[in-house]
Amino acid sequence: MSEREFMEYDVVTVGAGPAGLAFAIHLKQTRPELSVCVIEKSSTIGAQVLSGAVIEPQPLDELLPGWRDAPPPVCVPATEDEFWFLTRTGGRKAPVVPPQMRNHGNFIVSLGAMCAWLAPQAEALGVEIYPGFAAAEPFFNDDGSVGGVRIGDMGVARDATHKPTYTQGIDIRAKVTVLAEGARGHLTKQLIKRFDLDALSDPQAYSIGIKELWQLPEGRVSPGKIVHSLGWPMDPSTYGGSFLYHLDNNQVALGLVAGLDYRDPMFRPYEAFQQWKHHPTVKPLLEGGTILSAGARAIVTGGWQSLPKCEMPGAILIGDTAGLLNVPKIKGTHQAIRSGMLAARHLAGTLSPEGWDAALRGSEVMRELRTVRNIKPGFKKGLWMGLANAGWETLTGGRSPWTLKVKADWTSLDKLDGHEAPKRDYVQRTLPPRDRLAGVYFAATEHDEDQPVHLRVRDTSICVDRCTEEYGNPCERFCPAGVYEMVEDEGGRRLQINAANCVHCKTCDIKDPYAIIDWVTPEGGSGPNYQNL
Repeated sequence: MSEREFMEYDVVTVGAGPAGLAFAIHLKQTRPELSVCVIEKSSTIGAQVLSGAVIEPQPLDELLPGWRDAPPPVCVPATEDEFWFLTRTGGRKAPVVPPQMRNHGNFIVSLGAMCAWLAPQAEALGVEIYPGFAAAEPFFNDDGSVGGVRIGDMGVARDATHKPTYTQGIDIRAKVTVLAEGARGHLTKQLIKRFDLDALSDPQAYSIGIKELWQLPEGRVSPGKIVHSLGWPMDPSTYGGSFLYHLDNNQVALGLVAGLDYRDPMFRPYEAFQQWKHHPTVKPLLEGGTILSAGARAIVTGGWQSLPKCEMPGAILIGDTAGLLNVPKIKGTHQAIRSGMLAARHLAGTLSPEGWDAALRGSEVMRELRTVRNIKPGFKKGLWMGLANAGWETLTGGRSPWTLKVKADWTSLDKLDGHEAPKRDYVQRTLPPRDRLAGVYFAATEHDEDQPVHLRVRDTSICVDRCTEEYGNPCERFCPAGVYEMVEDEGGRRLQINAANCVHCKTCDIKDPYAIIDWVTPEGGSGPNYQNL
């Protein structure tokens, strides 16, 4: 094989989300002479970014002081908050919105559209941005330090042979590699293991967020209104809730977040979301409307006690790659931008990762996480204990003399033997989409069918025998895109992976009870193409 071509930069950033772009912008603002590039696996910037999203604007004010004069294309000032506890047939609106969830002064945005808006501002400063190039693996220097990334080959067939379109990926070499891949980053997962970065932290924890964007008939939308809920269709032992954000142009963004520490092996997060859409407080709003876009993404929720060491020889972690989302606020964008700017200031001096972990832990980013560190783990004991604990932690400002432990999500499922299924009280559905495959259409996901499967199961015999007996193959249920399917044919029972459906949410890499599924990058440009999610 021929020696790979390479390009060299002072800094390479993996991921064009809010953390990666904020970092690149601020580094060039601080040290214009440095060469900086950003690698992004999606076909266009923002195409695979999915979030609620309500943002706190202060870090963006610092990064781009004049941004309010020319804001992102979807940017609606928050006007009112509602917080509901739902039952199957109704619910009760809280007389007071929890302090963490009050949004006066914040903005509802499409995070994907916001990243697409940030990218040209980075390019105007001299940042080189390359969408459609998937960083398949780290590049290591001779001394073992991270020296950049290797772009995946293009034009490889499913059987690993080279198609006529084959192009060998290049190496992007740099003095420092900044990992801003978002939750459950593919390279980050490898590097955390290689450098034992999580040796002194709890395991990371996650939720799955499932979201749709709807166009509604005239007169139903109140731009700036923000509604959150707990309760139905989640059972009291399953962490989760909903969001409904009113936008401009008669559009609403809506979704459900479910903690991936759930115990019920029969739980279907996607079905729970569709059930919530049929609640009496939601269905009348949506009837007669149409879905514009839909998708799903893992959300990092481990918090303060799950933060790994964020530096290693040659590289650092920022944003949700590190795990900086504030769970009670349901917000991570301000933390991502803040961490990106802090990292830029840190690297601007010596271009050395050394000291970054201490700088991050001593910053406002971590102080914010520490005050809420016990709120999400408190829901392990159920909804009511979780709410009581959240009230206590809020009242005391997180000053409890204890820190609750976080366990890995893949260890949480009950086995079928002895599991008592909760009563769900699901209703008959009439709103679109009819099923997960119909939902995949609205994600506009595209993969060349003749490329290597990017969902690697290390031992499929476990799926056929042990997992069938112990858990009933939960991969068929936790995946929001119908990627995993147990089929019977002339060869017997086997696992079929419908990789072309994948929306890159990473749930399978997180929730599989045997931890044998590895999500790796498909060919650059593959995957969902979200519109304003």
